[in-house]
Amino acid sequence: MDERIVIVGAGQAGAALAAKLRALGHSGPVTLIGEEPAPPYQRPPLSKKYLLGEMAAERLFLRPPDFYPEQGIDLLTGVAVVSIDRVGKAVALSDGRRLPYDRLALTTGSRPRLLSEAAGGALGGVHAVRSLADVDRMAPDFREGARLLIVGGGYIGLEAAAVAAAKGLRVTLIELAPRILQRVAAAETADYFRELHRAHGVDIREGVGLDRLEGEGGRVVRARLATGETLDVDLVVVGIGVLPNQELAAEAGLTVGNGIETDETCATSDPAIFAAGDCASLLWEGGRIRLESVQNAIDQAEAAAASMIGAGAPYRPSPWFWSDQYDVKLQIAGLNLGHDRVVTRPGEGAARSVWYYRGERLLAVDAMNDPRAYMTAKRLIEVGKSPAPERAADPATPLKALMD
Repeated sequence: MDERIVIVGAGQAGAALAAKLRALGHSGPVTLIGEEPAPPYQRPPLSKKYLLGEMAAERLFLRPPDFYPEQGIDLLTGVAVVSIDRVGKAVALSDGRRLPYDRLALTTGSRPRLLSEAAGGALGGVHAVRSLADVDRMAPDFREGARLLIVGGGYIGLEAAAVAAAKGLRVTLIELAPRILQRVAAAETADYFRELHRAHGVDIREGVGLDRLEGEGGRVVRARLATGETLDVDLVVVGIGVLPNQELAAEAGLTVGNGIETDETCATSDPAIFAAGDCASLLWEGGRIRLESVQNAIDQAEAAAASMIGAGAPYRPSPWFWSDQYDVKLQIAGLNLGHDRVVTRPGEGAARSVWYYRGERLLAVDAMNDPRAYMTAKRLIEVGKSPAPERAADPATPLKALMD
């Protein structure tokens, strides 16, 4: 309980891990290292309430500033870890310091995929949405009447479209795949959100790729689509997915794939080094996945903290996610990987839920403004119960009865 623990990455997972160590009674030194100048903060509100000017930066902070010194957590901000010496058990910092560790946690998160410089990705007015600095750069461009192009029809792009439309921007969204949400949701869920966005004036174009962005004076002014059409634009938001920050681990010789590979205790291929959050690849039903969610960042980090001090148990994720768009709250329980059947259950008013099955097994649910369906499905998945698809889809069958 007196070992020196260093945590690399001061996001949601890193902050949760540090706090959990102290909550579990760890008395040794704890150092939390973050590249950004700000203390650990929430990311989901960045592109919503913060961008809309409805939340001050201080309200984003996960803990008040005095929490870290009070808990004996040495928070280092504005500094990066540039290498890991696994033999000497130390990390080298960008400011020249070297910190020893007994146990090391990698909570390095993920970063947006960017457009190449050849495609115009380096032009002014081209934005990604990940950090406080990203949104601060973007905010002045989010003005009423501005012509916004969003590249990518996943949840990142759709959430950006909702905020922009609410602020009075003229929004065009292009998606290279045949439909929005192609990788992550059923056509039924995509249909719901396509209709929602079009009702708010968003021009959604599916099966349309970007050829390149063109600029004048170093700033984007035009988008040339793969169809040959050109669009005059004032700004561009790129939402084409994220990449795990695994380079530091790879350079240290740890096993990486799509993320830093961990076992059931959140340990990496080096038993003194653990990983959690967006950067971590975890075991799931005979394979490996990464879970990009606040919930997993917290749960996995807390599990890693317990394992690091010898009080851990196998981490069994129970995934859930959410997305806010206009006045619709999407809540997702489970993972729909490998589904072969989908049924839709109507709710009250415009609410509905989409239920994913593999054979007769319930895998996941997308609930749009239907918290009761979400909570029921979440409980069903957690306890391993699967109501017949026909019953789940029948509004005459009470949700409570699906638990029988």
